[in-house]
Amino acid sequence: MQLFYTPDIDAASSTYFLNEEESKHGIRVLRLQPGDEVQLIDGKGNFYTAAITDAHPKRTQLQIISVQKEFNKRNHYLHIAVAPTKNIERLEWFLEKATEIGIDEISLIISQRSERKEAKVDRLNKIITAAIKQSIKAYHPVLNEPVALSKLLARPFDGQKFIAHCEPGDKAALKDQLKTQGSYLILIGPEGDFTPKEIADAINFDFKAITLGESRLRTETAALEACFEVNFLNRV
Repeated sequence: MQLFYTPDIDAASSTYFLNEEESKHGIRVLRLQPGDEVQLIDGKGNFYTAAITDAHPKRTQLQIISVQKEFNKRNHYLHIAVAPTKNIERLEWFLEKATEIGIDEISLIISQRSERKEAKVDRLNKIITAAIKQSIKAYHPVLNEPVALSKLLARPFDGQKFIAHCEPGDKAALKDQLKTQGSYLILIGPEGDFTPKEIADAINFDFKAITLGESRLRTETAALEACFEVNFLNRV
């Protein structure tokens, strides 16, 4: 299967032209020829089958054969807000694997103990795009610009809200709190964890404290564990 990411495609159109980058890859690298069938995803849930009509290395023309709407749409919505790691490669690893498993939205949060205050969202989005192509997903997760934890806490969210932390206190397992086929926002802190005040603030905004197990996990591991648990618990 030769899969291309085409976010600007019109679902009602019968033809489409690949951009120069994708055209060059398809014709020069993959050696595609007129008549060859390819697949397209637009990041909005549509999965297209198309045939090459003009194998131009800068502007390949395609004829749309069929469209599957809501391709492999999941039965829940997952938003994970995670503190960017000092080693950016660990955050990149999380984004890649979470996209492959299934996630809808990621927010990068800046908290008191954050070791990294900024991140290049354009580069991180390219990693997400590569991951949806690898895992054949028609939905492209939303990656939000870094935001202060206090601002994210105050934003409305229609669904269950959780904060995972390592501080002592009452915490429930995610599996015991999660209502299936819903919407979820899960907060994952930096390597030094959230401060007690940040945890208290989150609880005041109706976040429920949860544990992700007995082990002390790295930030990116905790975020991926939460992603896996939500997807596993929503399997039907």
